[in-house]
Amino acid sequence: MTSLFRRRRDRTDDRLVWHAAALLLAYPDDGLPERLRVVAEILGHLPHGARDALAQTHRFLGETDPYTAAAEYVDTFDLGRRTTLYLTYWTAGDTRNRGREILAFADAYRRAGVEPPRDESADHLSVVLEFAALVDAAAGAGLLSAHRVPLDMLCAALAGSGSPYAPVLGAVCATLPAASDQDAVRARQLATAGPPAEAVGLEPFTLTVPPRRDGAH
Repeated sequence: MTSLFRRRRDRTDDRLVWHAAALLLAYPDDGLPERLRVVAEILGHLPHGARDALAQTHRFLGETDPYTAAAEYVDTFDLGRRTTLYLTYWTAGDTRNRGREILAFADAYRRAGVEPPRDESADHLSVVLEFAALVDAAAGAGLLSAHRVPLDMLCAALAGSGSPYAPVLGAVCATLPAASDQDAVRARQLATAGPPAEAVGLEPFTLTVPPRRDGAH
């Protein structure tokens, strides 16, 4: 996975966390060794809490053979309805609203002067994190904060299953404002019902969860 956006400003600790998290949450393809090298450099500039959390996932990916890492990723994110990285799936599911919500992410990128990536959906968490880290921290933080409940639910689901990716979500959530009482109510509702499941037209965005990767088993 090559960089989706070009860096613009000096990065704060939050931006460093978002950048490392974006790289760690990308599908572990042939570009993984280079991403892990970049993450290792970032870790050296982070405070202990974030560094220790992200280092756990970095270590897992570095010590796991590529086939096992890919299978773990697919099982975790592509095949799990409650562990998807597509943020609009949490809020809109397979409903007609999802296309509009994905477009809102793409519009936010364009307002910041960059085009949405062509090889991944604009609402994929790794894309949002890279945008926040390297393009527009304020706009990116706004997108992340607006999806605080899905991020908290994803973090809880990964932690509950003992996923090696749970520390990454924990580090990301730690960069966001504390959840409000309203967020807590929404989280309880989402925990009970899960993402919306009404399957209706999503054109022009036809990507649904779980997507199936070529060669994935």
